[in-house]
Amino acid sequence: MYEHSGSHLADADTVRPADDPAAPNGSALPAHSPFRRAVLRRVLPAVAAAGVGAAGIAGASNGTARAASLRPDAAAAGFPTWGTRWVVHASADLNSPSVGVINTSAPGQDRITADYQVETGHKVCEGTACSTFMAHITGPVTGFLTVVAVDIPQDRLPGIPVHSGGPPQPGGSRQEMLHRAATWLTADKGSPVPYSQVRVWKDGYRQDCSGYASMALGLPAPGTNTVDLATNRTLTRPLSLGELTPGDLLIDAAGDSDNRHVVIFEKWNNAAHSSYTAYEQRGGHGTDHRTLTYGLPGGDAEFKPYRPVQFGD
Repeated sequence: MYEHSGSHLADADTVRPADDPAAPNGSALPAHSPFRRAVLRRVLPAVAAAGVGAAGIAGASNGTARAASLRPDAAAAGFPTWGTRWVVHASADLNSPSVGVINTSAPGQDRITADYQVETGHKVCEGTACSTFMAHITGPVTGFLTVVAVDIPQDRLPGIPVHSGGPPQPGGSRQEMLHRAATWLTADKGSPVPYSQVRVWKDGYRQDCSGYASMALGLPAPGTNTVDLATNRTLTRPLSLGELTPGDLLIDAAGDSDNRHVVIFEKWNNAAHSSYTAYEQRGGHGTDHRTLTYGLPGGDAEFKPYRPVQFGD
């Protein structure tokens, strides 16, 4: 039996009903009031967004009125939010997958921190308030949030750099992927997300290895399976071990669902490339961040390296 086969219970061929609540569909946009003007306004029941119709709306505001103002305790990169169940997206596109939800039970329950914002060219409006900006937020989850969700009078975040699109530096998408992978290490009240082939975590992703990798990559929830990650050329392409870069995958797609496995490469541990550090979701433990040798000489030869095509290299 291979080293990984008895501990990870790698893949789920079918998805059965989950015990944990799932986040809304990643393409959804909630119907909340941004209160962009310093006047009282009733929250409207829908959001008009370019390219987003009624089927793309999820969640509801509490229907109350509120005055618009930037709260005096807001830090330079920290802002209050409004409404409930705002979807945080994988990219600066309202149709990209969900990576989390903020204000899950009460308006303004979460504050966001942002390091830059993107001019998307697609206007999101509610009432007379509109914005074409999506903020790249680093907390309470990492991803992109429409600025309509932020409780400020402006149509963009004051004092936050504006970028024409995408991350502000090369390789940012890889770092965002690794950051998302790391969130599951402590997501269960400070503990790793438990492993399961049938349950779905609070962000909507299946709690097995391929669901975890799908979450990190920002693929649609509840996630694809390990075989698809290895064979679907719209998702990955093969590469050599020497080409491995942070965010690449090592995949064993052979066997059944109790033997297949995928891990997320983070870094080589030494110049000899005799081991590496990776993120994985494994049976009997849950989310882990540890040294591995899968796919290396002397390690499990069933593992092959792959590069997510979304990185564009």
